[in-house]
Amino acid sequence: MTTSVSNAGTEPGLRFAMLIGPNGTTSELGWEDLKKWKPEDGFLWVHLERDHPVTHQWLLEHAGLDPLIAHALAAEESRPRVEDVDDALLVVLRGVNTKSHDHGSLPEDDVELVPLHIWSDGSRCITLRDKDHTLEALRDLRMLLLSGKGPRDAGSILARIAEKVVDHLGDLVTIVEEELSGLEDLISSNETQKETRHDVTEMRRRIVLFRRFMAPQREAMYRLRQDDATWLNVEAKMRLREVNDRLNRQLDDLDEMRQRATLLHEEIDAKTAEMINRNTFIMSIVSVIMLPITFITGFFGMNTGGLPFNSEDQTGTLTAGWIIIATGILTILALIYMLRRR
Repeated sequence: MTTSVSNAGTEPGLRFAMLIGPNGTTSELGWEDLKKWKPEDGFLWVHLERDHPVTHQWLLEHAGLDPLIAHALAAEESRPRVEDVDDALLVVLRGVNTKSHDHGSLPEDDVELVPLHIWSDGSRCITLRDKDHTLEALRDLRMLLLSGKGPRDAGSILARIAEKVVDHLGDLVTIVEEELSGLEDLISSNETQKETRHDVTEMRRRIVLFRRFMAPQREAMYRLRQDDATWLNVEAKMRLREVNDRLNRQLDDLDEMRQRATLLHEEIDAKTAEMINRNTFIMSIVSVIMLPITFITGFFGMNTGGLPFNSEDQTGTLTAGWIIIATGILTILALIYMLRRR
């Protein structure tokens, strides 16, 4: 059986294939090597592009799987679940698409969670994801195996895949929390900008959407750790239990962040209402001050006979001006007096 070094993604439909030999050595395989593989050669991990025609052909003709299992692995279903098939497991999990995810900030569009289909029967593990997506969790595990470290059996590899997927989801939850904390600091410092309200609304929408996609994974993880497959050893089940607890904490954190985002939204509404009330109060004071002045100017501005300060009185304008000023001062003093008595 031939081997190749770092041939990931060089063959159509095949992201990588790794063989862990009986002596613990790890080698990478190609399509032709996969056709020759036998369980006695060692444990096999094959990672494929789910929506590639070559993958479909291999699953149906060369993988030795029941056609129903092959079609289930290649299906577009993305809801996390775990199914028993004799002593094998069909697992669907959700990971983060690293092409749209930058470590340190959320993508501009919605967070894209990628379905990961897994088949494991003790002697091999087959994983599939969409062609246009990248799962960094699997990339990290592959590099760990190539370095001669990491899991060496079916149960440990499945548990480590689940752990890596949940860890990367946790990284995204951390980013959401940091951005939410930034919005809280911005609002608490009274530096709210016009787009802040939109940012908070968008944050709430993303948290709700993210949690809705992650929640079914908790049930799948719980089902996986409780499974009685013979190749799921004690160590693997312990790791799966820790992964399930970690996922529960992440979902709890998302619930808390959703509440915080709701409170932020309410705080912005309260500050907006306070600003409107303050502006309305100022306009009311101006209106009260201007009301008697407007009455005086309107009264003396009538074009009727018998009005004082007519065109023959040279001091009429000055006198009317003093009356208006005095009226304004008296109105302001009256407002101050009434406000102090409140």
